[in-house]
Amino acid sequence: METQQFEAAQVQVLQWLTQLTGKQADELRNIFDRCSSLAECLAILAEAGSKLRHCPHCEGDRLYRHGVYRGLQRYRCRQCGASFNVLTKTPLAFIRLREKWLPFLQCMLHSMTVRGAAKAIGIHRNTSFRWRHRFLAMAKDARALPLDGIVEADETYLLESQKGSRHLTRPARRRGGSASHRGPGKEHDCILVACNRSGKACDFVPGRGPVTAQQLHDCLPPVLAPGILLATDSAVAYRAFATAAGIAHETVNPHAGIRVNGLIHVQTVNSHHGRFKGWLGRFLGVASRHLPNYLGWRHVLDASRVTLPQHFLRVALMLDVI
Repeated sequence: METQQFEAAQVQVLQWLTQLTGKQADELRNIFDRCSSLAECLAILAEAGSKLRHCPHCEGDRLYRHGVYRGLQRYRCRQCGASFNVLTKTPLAFIRLREKWLPFLQCMLHSMTVRGAAKAIGIHRNTSFRWRHRFLAMAKDARALPLDGIVEADETYLLESQKGSRHLTRPARRRGGSASHRGPGKEHDCILVACNRSGKACDFVPGRGPVTAQQLHDCLPPVLAPGILLATDSAVAYRAFATAAGIAHETVNPHAGIRVNGLIHVQTVNSHHGRFKGWLGRFLGVASRHLPNYLGWRHVLDASRVTLPQHFLRVALMLDVI
């Protein structure tokens, strides 16, 4: 009943605002937008709280409601006595200005830069950067797994970056620089992507240099369904991994001009690589330690998996998988 009354009030206020003009009307619209964003944000957080089953401090399951603070329901654990809310011990804990969360996530859906998003919603650029990685911390793992059918796997490489680090482990490069020799080596971050033909994908940053069979064994088995057919290029590491794991494996050899072998190709995963690298260029270089977050962000945007900031927040809270 309260929700219906709130929605009816929203409609009435919107109709009233459309009749106003001038600076005062713009200020009233901004205030109304912030209030609407806060109400929607709190509603999603309340839904996440209704699914809370364990204490984040001791994993106990004897919980009871313990008041409301800043719009969020608090709980207390009967086993350890600690109180908490749905955001406790999550990357979104202690983030304030909740009325600006949804506008900020809308900026992320438009792939805006740190400074662009900060200017658009009225926060500091450092806050914008911190929020970006807080919202992506759990969203990057909200994948619809396992991968089934024909699964393509391939790796691509980016020059390692220590952007923002105060303690470089190598001499600084000017404006990104370049590698000391051609081809992937220890100066490059390896990005491993596995995807099937229906659009499901999973990505990893296993380390630097060419991917190894051990790295494949550490990354791929948990995300692969039984009975899949693995399609890769002719790299030795994939053959060794598939043999050891007992996975059906077919290859193509692009270096020899064999890009398609019947239904076997790696064009889907290579397309994924191309979209990611083209999109990443707008940020003028990202630190290697943040690569998993950017891979997750691109996954959110790919094929319009998420189109609304409300859905983005649900993904960041692990209420939905994509």
